[in-house]
Amino acid sequence: MPDQKRGYGGVSGAAKDALIAGLREASRNRRQRPDLPAPALGKERVAKAYDFSQLEDYRQLRLHRAAADMLGIENPFFRSHDGLAAGTTSIAGRSFLNFASYNYLGLNGHPAVTAAAKAAIDRYGVSVSASRLVAGERPFHRELERALAGLHGVEDAVVMVSGHATNVSTIGTLMGPKDLVLMDALIHNSVAEGARMAGAARMTFPHNDWQAVADLLGRVRSQYRNVLIVVEGIYSMDGDHPDLARFVQVKSDFDAWLMVDEAHSLGVLGATGRGIAEHLDVDPRSVEMWMGTLSKTLSGCGGYIAGSSALVEYLKVKAPGFVYSVGLPAPVAAAAIASIEVLREEPQRVARLHQNGLRFLEKAHAAGLDTGHAMGYAVVPVIVGDSAQTAVLADRIYRRGLNALPIIYPAVPEKGARLRFFITSEHTDEHIDTAVRITAEELSEVQNQGSVLKQLVGR
Repeated sequence: MPDQKRGYGGVSGAAKDALIAGLREASRNRRQRPDLPAPALGKERVAKAYDFSQLEDYRQLRLHRAAADMLGIENPFFRSHDGLAAGTTSIAGRSFLNFASYNYLGLNGHPAVTAAAKAAIDRYGVSVSASRLVAGERPFHRELERALAGLHGVEDAVVMVSGHATNVSTIGTLMGPKDLVLMDALIHNSVAEGARMAGAARMTFPHNDWQAVADLLGRVRSQYRNVLIVVEGIYSMDGDHPDLARFVQVKSDFDAWLMVDEAHSLGVLGATGRGIAEHLDVDPRSVEMWMGTLSKTLSGCGGYIAGSSALVEYLKVKAPGFVYSVGLPAPVAAAAIASIEVLREEPQRVARLHQNGLRFLEKAHAAGLDTGHAMGYAVVPVIVGDSAQTAVLADRIYRRGLNALPIIYPAVPEKGARLRFFITSEHTDEHIDTAVRITAEELSEVQNQGSVLKQLVGR
């Protein structure tokens, strides 16, 4: 294994030159993408059509992987954990400080949650084996939906088997070609995909800028039948939240719907973890749609929409992600129900998460790290501003026993490339202080050395 203090600019000679040339050519092709007519499908063309390794994007991916391999940078993605990932984790038999988990309140692995999942398997098995619409449902389906509605303070909820598909299917069902979807510039991919599926007009507004939404709707509202504004409770890349009351006022002024994606804010914001409405003292009934996932705080997998009874009834017969998908499995639903119960019974977990998030943010600032918009809750980025250096930094901290993954272009703008740290109630002061110290030390080394990888991607 290369030494952790090694330089990463030692590639030279013909191999480096060839790699640079290949990467630059791939970058040019990606930018230009001329719309040329397809060639005639001769035998050679037909053969290549079935070979996914010939896809331009795949070839570029392999070139970047080759560059990382030559520089001794391990692939940070898809590492296999040996067991439960909490404040620490084990990867390939080695212990790591873990800041790459959505287990915000440590409920995944909580004895009551685990016991509930096991008991559900004994009674119902591991699958309900069909769509709830065509084959019926189980008592735990409605129990979970009632619990989620109660958590948000609204009439009802509907649960689907995928968080991403919940947004895609809900927006795709409610909106159409005569409608407009207004999305925050930093919104999750699932929202953008839902708007695309709907065939609605799509516009983004500057991050958290409610005034920009008001100004825009003042000009164009009359052109559309329905308007949906979508924001997040906590933005998953930046760790900040919107001024919810302002967005509620704007949507009311312009007869629009408001959807709040609480994937990363349920269990995190508010004194008892009920989300951004509790945190900012906003009446939850003033928001038409609360979206959330079961895969973060609630220790499961899937997504939900909470809101009025009419909305839920409509989605249960119209949303493809519900109608044409299997019902939520018993152990997942039972784990989520038990997680909600623990959340209510142990508010000290939320308080500890708040303390940990603020500590991480304060220590990061003291160390001179750029945390962008982060407010000190469950998500804190450390912005590097260069994808190549971010990848190198992620590799270096991993070698020192710290697991935090890189987010690079095109997931974020190139100048916004970052490491993303997920803070949980299970982290200790020592975990946090050590993580910040290692990151600051290694970032300084990376920045001081410069990067041959800038050459490799032609920047």
